[in-house]
Amino acid sequence: MPLAVRWPFPAGPPLPWALASRLVTGLVGTYSCVWTRESPAGAPPAAGGGWRAAGGDPPFPAAPPGPVPPSGYLNRLRVHNAEVLHDLVERRGPRTPLLTLSNHQSCMDDPHLWGSLKLRHVWSLHKMRWTPTAADICFTRELHSRFFSLGRCVPVCRGDGVYQRGMDFILEKLNQGDWVHVFPEGKVNMGQEFVRFKWGIGRLLAECRLDPVILPLWHGGMNDVLPNAPPYVPRVGQRITVVVGRPFSVRPLLERLRAEGTSTVEMRKALTDFVQREFEALRGQARALHPAP
Repeated sequence: MPLAVRWPFPAGPPLPWALASRLVTGLVGTYSCVWTRESPAGAPPAAGGGWRAAGGDPPFPAAPPGPVPPSGYLNRLRVHNAEVLHDLVERRGPRTPLLTLSNHQSCMDDPHLWGSLKLRHVWSLHKMRWTPTAADICFTRELHSRFFSLGRCVPVCRGDGVYQRGMDFILEKLNQGDWVHVFPEGKVNMGQEFVRFKWGIGRLLAECRLDPVILPLWHGGMNDVLPNAPPYVPRVGQRITVVVGRPFSVRPLLERLRAEGTSTVEMRKALTDFVQREFEALRGQARALHPAP
């Protein structure tokens, strides 16, 4: 399905475009921090640090995630292990891409999810995420296209497969060491049932020239803030939980697959399946942390 609008990103973005992007990203991020704001009293850091390789042991002992006390301006957000996300956003090296992934409960998961960040993050353009976005929803008109692209959303056309311009663009951002966030279920999963991840994440990991840090996130309650039924009006006073998992790398798995002469398709599948197993392990732990309505 072809993109209904012009490709929204200029080559070598000029200064006015970069300034406009910072403004849009910062304002939307500030809205998210107000709408779903974590308490200023952070949790103590988890023991240890660093990330683990695919198939390796965690670098620190398993322990219950440390919560941020529930608070908020309009809703009540509890973030577990927020410092892991913050450290990777702020302090990873310039040649270390960050690939975060999460479940998809609501059309407003992004940007509401980034209420878990600090204001200094959302106003720092080079630190904020890029994210593939459904072209048939967000890129149907030139005005909408301008807004979402300035907010670092990249159009991806459903049905066009893993090789399309939007995915090429996202891959290049990873190759530049940027942060990319994906919803690998590929749709709003209203029933929160098991959905096989899209293979696009496997392509990103197989073809990235660098070694991305992969960070799974699970959240609950976003569909209470913005219900998936009419009239689609955001609510206040809702409880939201975000659980930040343990960062890991697939480099050892990728090198083994290459050494074995694994085909491109099988490599994408193996990488995607591995990431999904890691995410499902987090989901099982995280659901116990989200309070029942």
